Formats: sequence, structure tokens, C-alpha cells
Amino acid sequence: MWSLRALWRPLEGMRPSSLHPSALAALAALAAVTALSGCAQAGVWGGAVGGPAAPAAASPSPSPARTTPSVSPTPSVSPTPSVSPTPSASPTPTTPAVPAPSTTPSSTAAATPRPLEALRYGDSGPEVLAVQQRLTTLGYWLGPADGNFGALTQQAVFALQKSAGLSRDGIVGPKTRAALTAGTRPRATLSGNGIEIDLERQVLMVVRQGAPTVILNTSTGSGEQYTSKGHTSTAYTPTGTFTVFRQVDGQDDSDLGSLWRPKYFYRGWAVHGSPSIPPYPASHGCARLSNAAIDMIWAEGLMPIGSRVLVH
Repeated sequence: MWSLRALWRPLEGMRPSSLHPSALAALAALAAVTALSGCAQAGVWGGAVGGPAAPAAASPSPSPARTTPSVSPTPSVSPTPSVSPTPSASPTPTTPAVPAPSTTPSSTAAATPRPLEALRYGDSGPEVLAVQQRLTTLGYWLGPADGNFGALTQQAVFALQKSAGLSRDGIVGPKTRAALTAGTRPRATLSGNGIEIDLERQVLMVVRQGAPTVILNTSTGSGEQYTSKGHTSTAYTPTGTFTVFRQVDGQDDSDLGSLWRPKYFYRGWAVHGSPSIPPYPASHGCARLSNAAIDMIWAEGLMPIGSRVLVH
């Protein structure tokens, strides 16, 4: 390279017009060799895409810029994602999540209202009043609803339990409440108007247009033997369709006891009032009702002379 420059120096200062054409050609060749040797020394000869990249090779400033990405190992040094153990350090949700489900049910259970207690004879209050109103709506007669669980309310509960096929205990428990909610009522067999006595269910119904409008607890013939005037008989209630042919507005005394305001439908068998109406057959054959119930029948004219009476 230095020998070429030495050859170039004697020609410096000479005008191109004064040079011989062959000298000019030699100078051009010399310049080309000089350029090639400079490119080879700059190290750009082998990897450039070519052409316009030659001026960029002459200024070595871009080459240190390329080392910047390799020197700045920010991606490798920045283990921030791995160092930041936020996911592993966030067991906070998992730790309270275990007690959270266990606490919620207990608080929910505490907030759950208690089931209603059973209602029975002698109770009083708004719950009794609600039961009385529901019974009255369904046709189970109990007199005026006053919030006191008395004998007439017990009689109505007996009638409901009989109609629903439940145990006849006179207590408003879960099953009896369910029957109340379901609106359980017996179906009438009698078409038109009349009185229907269902011996199996032990209920008496006042039927209007084939539907029961008043439902009462009754007690009929027990099926047991008894003795009257030296004769032994079996207590039973005759079945069939009958007609009310006689009535006594007051107490009617007989060999078998006193009958309150009886309405006779067949020989000595009658529907009458009594102070004892258990939820099972217990009479000598008549259909017993509470004294208040037979008074209501008389007062409202529900069983006048000539009324049909169906016993089955």
C-alpha cells in the first residue's frame, strides 16, 4: 500500500490534460486497487448485501451500535417475572377460601327460619288464627276464628286429618300443615243438595250442588255390642239414602242417652249434638256432632224436614 502511494506522489500536482492517456489509465487502475485494498481492510468485503452498503462501511460508527444489543442483557438479567413471586406469594385467596365455604353455610343455617311448631288444643296466637282462617276457607267449620285453639278448632282439625287420610290426633303438625296448604277436601258422592255421612272417613258433609260446603267431624256406630231393655244389639249405622222425617228442637232423652236437637232420618237413628265426639266410631249408631255444630245446622236451616241423607 505504501509503495502505491509512493508512485502516486510524483504525479500529484500535475494537470490531467498534461498527462499521457496511458498514464491516465495507469492512474485509474491504481485508484481502483487502492479502493479495493481499503475495503478489504475495513472488513466489509464478505457479508454486505451489496451496493449502497459501501458508504456505511466507511464510517465504523454503526459497528459499535450493533454491540449494544449483545452487551445489554436486559432480557436475560431482568428475571423480574421469575423473581416477582406474586402468583406464589398470593396464597391469600386460597387461605381464606378454605374457611369461607365452611363459614357461609353455618351463617346461612343460623339465618334459616325455624320450622313452625306444632299447634294443639290450648294454644293461641296469630299462628292459630291463620290455621283457623285456612280451615274455614276450605269448609271445615269451627265457628268464629279468634286465635284460640279450642274444642271446635280441634274438631275441624280432626275433619281435615280424616279427609287427608292422616293420623287423627288433632295436632297441626307438618303433615297437617301440608294438607292445609294443599287445600285437601273430601269429595261428595251425593249429587244435588243434602247431607252425606262418610262412614269410612267419619265425616259429615253438607252438600250443595254436588260439592261439600260444610265439613264436620262425626262419630258413628262403634260396631260393639250393647244391652238395652234386656236385649243385646250391635252398635252400627245403617247405610243407604234416607230422608229427615222428624226433629226435636231441644234435648231428647232415650234409653241410650240424651240427644241434643236430633234430626231423625231412619227409625231411632239421627244426627244430633253431643258433648263427646271422638275422632273414631263410638256411638250406638247415630251420627254425633258437637252441640255447637248441630246448633249451626239448625240456625242456618241446612237440614230441614225432607232433606236427603246419604250414608255410605
